[in-house]
Amino acid sequence: MRTRDVVGGIGLAGVAALFVAAFTRMPAVGAAAHVYRDLVLPQGFQRVTPNLVSSVNFDLRAFDTLGEETIVAAAVVGTLALLQPPKSRARPKPDDSGYVLPAVKLAGYLLLPVTVLLGLDIVVHGHLTPGGGFQGGVVLATGWHLLYLSGSYRALARLRPLDWCEYAEAAATGLYVVTGLVGLAVGGSFLANVLPLGEFGSLLSAGIVPVLSVLVGIEVAAGLVVLLSRFFVHGLEEDST
Repeated sequence: MRTRDVVGGIGLAGVAALFVAAFTRMPAVGAAAHVYRDLVLPQGFQRVTPNLVSSVNFDLRAFDTLGEETIVAAAVVGTLALLQPPKSRARPKPDDSGYVLPAVKLAGYLLLPVTVLLGLDIVVHGHLTPGGGFQGGVVLATGWHLLYLSGSYRALARLRPLDWCEYAEAAATGLYVVTGLVGLAVGGSFLANVLPLGEFGSLLSAGIVPVLSVLVGIEVAAGLVVLLSRFFVHGLEEDST
């Protein structure tokens, strides 16, 4: 048996032991007592955050969310590094608009502004209602790409703010760290919730929770647009030479 197999087996045995220990100590399904819920619920209300999921993501474990946001940024950077654009200038291939049903095309154009508005609403109100930066960011990116699903890649390539998305993704990731440093300077811990909490149910409430939600929404939306644009370059564009 090779050394690699032995080391891998030991690692798998360790992971299996951790899983067994974790699952055997979990509360029973449907039980009245839930330790994590009992800890999160009072903290969420204390920080004036009705959406407890956002309270966990952007307050109680905001540092973990920074790691998740960094993973998204790393995925975009890795894709851009691996999928280099053609050396010669590329242009969109002719649209196959004739293969899209007129009803589908009309529905896509009508749903585009609705989807963008819905994504903005999910991001901005993520601390009050179900949603948040991750979900809203995906909805925003989906809204732009309804142009492609409607049979017009040329319209997508022309209207998507690709250059702005590249800057916005980097800026949002950096500002998340800056927000954490502000909490460290003012509150004594990284990503401390130091902003005014406001009134329960108000849009301007919950301290840094909506701020971080908006930053994550910008980063996710911009990152997905940039990520998909590189795939489109390789799959739907041709050299002009």
